[in-house]
Amino acid sequence: MTVVHRLAAGWLVDHLSFINQCGYEICDSFAHHGGVTCNTSVTSTEDCHSISTFAATPSSSASPTYGPGDAIETEGKTTKIRYVFREEFFDIFKPHIAAAPEEQLCQGCPEVSMFGFFFFSFIPLWSNMDFFGCCLLILQKRKRRCVFNQGELDALEYHSKVRKLIWEGTFHLVQEGLKSGFLHHATAKHSCRKNNVPQHVVCGLAELCEMAKQFPALNGSDHQAVHVLEDETSSSEQDLLSCVTENNSNRAKIIVLMGQKYLVPPKSSFLLSDISCLQPLLNYEKKYDVIVIDPPWENKSVKRSNRYSHLSSWQIKQIPLPALAAPNCLVVMWVTNRQKHLRFVKDELYPHWSVKTLAEWHWVKITRAGEFVLPLESLHKKPYEVLVLGRVQGDVKETLRKSESVLPIPEHKLIVSIPCSLHSHKPPLAAVLAEFIRPDVECLELFARSLQPGWTSWGNEVLKFQHIDYFTRLQNE
Repeated sequence: MTVVHRLAAGWLVDHLSFINQCGYEICDSFAHHGGVTCNTSVTSTEDCHSISTFAATPSSSASPTYGPGDAIETEGKTTKIRYVFREEFFDIFKPHIAAAPEEQLCQGCPEVSMFGFFFFSFIPLWSNMDFFGCCLLILQKRKRRCVFNQGELDALEYHSKVRKLIWEGTFHLVQEGLKSGFLHHATAKHSCRKNNVPQHVVCGLAELCEMAKQFPALNGSDHQAVHVLEDETSSSEQDLLSCVTENNSNRAKIIVLMGQKYLVPPKSSFLLSDISCLQPLLNYEKKYDVIVIDPPWENKSVKRSNRYSHLSSWQIKQIPLPALAAPNCLVVMWVTNRQKHLRFVKDELYPHWSVKTLAEWHWVKITRAGEFVLPLESLHKKPYEVLVLGRVQGDVKETLRKSESVLPIPEHKLIVSIPCSLHSHKPPLAAVLAEFIRPDVECLELFARSLQPGWTSWGNEVLKFQHIDYFTRLQNE
């Protein structure tokens, strides 16, 4: 179950469970024809029908080598293969950085350990003056001599407003998780598990999008808005990069892109492109009732490392959201903890898109033992991220009609989960948004790095976490 516990404060969410409920079951069958071994992969969550032939290799006396996605060769026999996401990517048993003693004082009170979660009895430290006093105490303990810049002062002020909501809500959700056994102490066996990713998983999707700009332009007669993943067909890079790709069946499928295999869940669609090549998504001619956006925000560390691409505020503003959004569309924007970005979204970006801000939610990251992954009072990184929710303002009658059967968006909620150790693998929002949207709505994720059933996803790394090496293959006899 994706939502493990639901309380007034929010939800305790199981990200790993959500991925594995997407239906990644594949039927692999092998047959020999004229001295050639054909690996015909069949994807199914219900029944098995033949689809893409990925490879045909001359048979030889040497023992064949099969990679991920290949079945054990059994002539004339079909085996079912189920893929599950590798559990070790969610093996977060200890905080990334433990809270220093002076930061524990700022949490609220002396530390009392209970089931691995640090429970603090509350004392009246909630005023801004007391909070800033705690921060000064931390600086004095560390003998740090510095002057806060405006950005740091803004961050402290914001944190002082939300810290009580985050602490209390997380406390109650973690208690429920400990009672049910979802959260628990780490065992020595689990603590030493490795989550190394094979190097070839880094498959250059963003670079491929750059290469796609050199593809010959399609003329009007060749143009297609949708590429459907059919049985017994294979897809070229140009097919996948020039239009929206659909898996509209009830079966998961495997696609091959530049020699790498990716799992595509049932009832999903995607466009692999960068922000300069959004036209195929507009040509798709769908209007979306929910749009989730996780942009690569610009920051100093990203600029210094040069590891990840980023967009300026001006570039994010160019996203044609009004052309994609249905009337009364619910817009959810992931925002970093920089107040500059939060102000930009609420004061400039949303008004530019005719979106009215409704709420600020927080994603809180915890360990399997229920501790914050980072100290709540850290002066740098926080164990939470912000989501800003708003609605596109449109026709009043249409807005009223669409809002009749759904609950209003609460001003504040927490999404508490064990984070994936893979960079920027956000938790799914479908389950927590379900009670605030109609069941038959069209949903879109922009800057996505994974796929989910029932959603359209776009981004230059949209297949990143669908790579087959992120999954473990389980064979059902």
